[in-house]
Amino acid sequence: MVDPGLVVVDKAPGMTSHDVVARVRRLAGTRKVGHAGTLDPMATGVLVLGVDRATRLLGHLMLTEKAYDATIRLGVSTTTDDAEGEVTATHAVDGVREDVVRDELARFVGHIEQVPTAVSAIKVDGKRAYARVRDGEQVELKPRPVTIHELVVHEVALPEVRISVRCSSGTYIRAIARDLGAALGVGGHLTALRRTAVGPFDLSVARTLDQLADDFSMLPIADAARASFASVDLDDEQAGHVRVGRGLDVVLPGEGPHAVFAPDGEFLALYEQRGEQARPVAVFV
Repeated sequence: MVDPGLVVVDKAPGMTSHDVVARVRRLAGTRKVGHAGTLDPMATGVLVLGVDRATRLLGHLMLTEKAYDATIRLGVSTTTDDAEGEVTATHAVDGVREDVVRDELARFVGHIEQVPTAVSAIKVDGKRAYARVRDGEQVELKPRPVTIHELVVHEVALPEVRISVRCSSGTYIRAIARDLGAALGVGGHLTALRRTAVGPFDLSVARTLDQLADDFSMLPIADAARASFASVDLDDEQAGHVRVGRGLDVVLPGEGPHAVFAPDGEFLALYEQRGEQARPVAVFV
């Protein structure tokens, strides 16, 4: 039986997230592999996968904050807002000034309403938006609230602009490229995207599929839980209650899910405060 854990992959370009899952299934020797947050085939970088019981942890992991390095090309609009789509319009960028580019990008920082790219996985009347676009339909998605925590402009070498973004889950970097181009009146799309972090997991702990093929190892589920959540170590009696899903007469140190551990360090469950008791969110034993 495979031990549960997380695999943090540095995805290569040209692969779908499903391709990565299929490869890790073979390497881990189990069908029970899932991933948190897809990456487009064009994109590279951090993709977090769960193996065995850790697949249940993926939905609870605090993977809400993500970080990216991106390259935007101004003057060209595409059907997908990235380099994989068909060109729909071109404009000269001679009149675009660097200070204006920087000013427009600064407007994206904070809580904003963003219209997702039309070729997203968002469902419209039960069907994925990208499937509707592929079938020739015109798709108009509603704006969604997202948060751009930080946007650093590294270089403006027109027609290209290189940026780094730290943002909430659900943010489309392609949409930033599209909206920057629209604001400047010349159009724009994404030509390169690399995800540098998902929650607490960054490129320093990510490994390529080739590296994993040579030496397959995982981050044990207990280590993943400690990295992602506030942790509480229990005594034997409390651990016994957790194993059968009972509430605990304790006050957790903060809000949201907490990882609770047996005296021997075994990860038992996620608990959160509900009134005077801590109650189970998900039990893993």
